[in-house]
Amino acid sequence: MAHYSAYNLRIILTLTLGSLSYGYAFSVITNTIGQPGFLQYFGLQDDPAFTNTIEGAVNGLFSAGGTFGALLVAWMNDAHGRKATMYLAALICIVGTAIQSGAIDVAMFLVARFITGWGIGMMVVLIPIFQAEVSPPTSRGLLVGQHGAWIVVGYAVASWVGVGTFYSTNLSFQWRFPIAVGCIWPLGLLIFSPWVPESPRWLLLKGRRDEAWTIISKLHSRPGDPDDAYARDEFRQMVQQVQLDQAAWDRGGGMKQVITKPSYRRRMWIGFFTQYAAQTTGAMVVNNYIVLLYHDLGYTGGVVLVLGAAYVTLAMVCNFLASFIMDYMGRVRLLIIGLAGCMIVLSCESAMTAQFAGTSNMTGNAFGVLFIFMFIFFYASGIDATSYVYCSEIFPTHIRSQGMGFSMVGTFLSTVIYLDAAPTALANIQWRFYLFFICMTAINIAIVWYSFPETKGLSLEEINGQFGDEVAAPLAEEMRADSEKQESEKEGKSQLIERV
Repeated sequence: MAHYSAYNLRIILTLTLGSLSYGYAFSVITNTIGQPGFLQYFGLQDDPAFTNTIEGAVNGLFSAGGTFGALLVAWMNDAHGRKATMYLAALICIVGTAIQSGAIDVAMFLVARFITGWGIGMMVVLIPIFQAEVSPPTSRGLLVGQHGAWIVVGYAVASWVGVGTFYSTNLSFQWRFPIAVGCIWPLGLLIFSPWVPESPRWLLLKGRRDEAWTIISKLHSRPGDPDDAYARDEFRQMVQQVQLDQAAWDRGGGMKQVITKPSYRRRMWIGFFTQYAAQTTGAMVVNNYIVLLYHDLGYTGGVVLVLGAAYVTLAMVCNFLASFIMDYMGRVRLLIIGLAGCMIVLSCESAMTAQFAGTSNMTGNAFGVLFIFMFIFFYASGIDATSYVYCSEIFPTHIRSQGMGFSMVGTFLSTVIYLDAAPTALANIQWRFYLFFICMTAINIAIVWYSFPETKGLSLEEINGQFGDEVAAPLAEEMRADSEKQESEKEGKSQLIERV
């Protein structure tokens, strides 16, 4: 049964300011490229070909920066800790966002977009790792799932801010203010995170056992367990697993094992593939170019911005839904449901666009909008939050940063390619561009079905066993049973869990 405390929630929700930073920075550009003030200021309203090129570069450079940021985290997380990495990421986000909002020409805006992407790439890798390492096993889906959910909160906030500024008569304020708002979230993270503890698993890697226990005893305490038996059992497992993994790591020659050791190589491939498959549904193309899609279906003006804001608001609700059901349904099942739903709905959307785009057929256009909303329902409920949780938990502690960083490279490389190609593809081959995503998703469903092990309910250390590696000290089965029994009983009726 799920278990978490107010202390766990405070930490998780503070860290979600990093998730919000990523979501807002990623999504704010969706409305920005549709704002008349932005188009006029940079001279993009009269040359469609040039405009498509700039729009592709704006999104492509952001994703390219994200790739470099994700790779930097892989080193810095282990060398200097989760908190120091988080502070640096927040500072880079603030600098990049400030330069964007004050840009005086296209070149300055593009450079700032790359810098922001660098900071955001660090943030999107770091936050789910940090959350996973401070979450109790039976609630990890719910708690780490907040990362994906709050990313989409950022999408929603950016969309509604864009709706509001669209009606401003100040054309400069119309696009600069929404971008400047993006400084608030990483600044909030800097202000509120000093009391957040360092990752206990990183402390163990550095030999700081007493500090790690102090944190674990608070993170994993349970009602009716005055001796902290459950926390002690988990801590015992963490200590022994770190020792086992570190010894094997040293014997095997260190980092080269990421490539040479089959179980590590498999995890790297699965992490990368999870993020690649998520983007190959076409989600980022639909999200970033949804304004163009609505135009194709005959909707213009403020109505387009309201529909876009409603779209990401639905996504936000569905991501929270996913975080609540993930620990019950499992990660792999949700991924398969989400992929299948996206594939079917995108097929229907393509048919509606092919048949009714540019026409006055109200019924056909309405169904086109319906399928867009159904697409985000399946993506947000099955894939978005789930993919971050799954990638954050399949790697052992000593390569979790490298593994999560490599996984997110799958996201950023995919979006660099897809978003850079999208403006030209949508202008020339139109709805046929979506056929690529439909066909690839069908293949990806089969691969996930046959290749991905389930991880729900397992501690991060026990997940090693799902990949054929040794688990040093499995949590005692009798302790699991007692713990679940305690949580199912009424308040005030508890029993001590036997020490292992």
